[in-house]
Amino acid sequence: MARPGGSSSDFDLNPEFRLPPGRELRPAAVLVAVRRTASGPELILTKRSSRLRHHPGQIALPGGKQDPEDADPIAAALREAHEEINLHSGCLDVVGTMPLHETVTGFSVTPVVAILHRDFACVPEAGEVDEVFAVPLAHVLDPANYAVQSRIWQGRERRYYTVPYGPYYIWGATARILRSLADRAAP
Repeated sequence: MARPGGSSSDFDLNPEFRLPPGRELRPAAVLVAVRRTASGPELILTKRSSRLRHHPGQIALPGGKQDPEDADPIAAALREAHEEINLHSGCLDVVGTMPLHETVTGFSVTPVVAILHRDFACVPEAGEVDEVFAVPLAHVLDPANYAVQSRIWQGRERRYYTVPYGPYYIWGATARILRSLADRAAP
């Protein structure tokens, strides 16, 4: 990463929200996978299945909860990417991890940054992923493409980042993690 930074949270834009003391966060990891193309580097994202109970139809980075069998967050992100979109670890080089991101749903997410060194046969797991698509990395690295919006959540207004791209409404934890990436890449 270009410069150091602290952890992020779904609560960053909501300083008035008080987190409960003693909360236990579940470990998770996501893969921030960048592939090189003739038109420039792209970031791989997924559209979650509309049949899922949690976050149906939302845009996400490949990933999920860390299982006890996973050696570390990197192993969890690689396993989940393989399960969700058939992205094998042999197709990429892990560059490193970003600081943790805490979600409103009680996860402590480790973003794992990787560069694809060869293409892969993308196969979305039908039960989890409706679509796999790419966004130009330049789009998510440009802070001008981000906006702050809000919704009522648990009876209170909650503000969050968005970084729309074409028909895709990228928001919440995914947008916050990408905003952290943009902040770190800024000159």
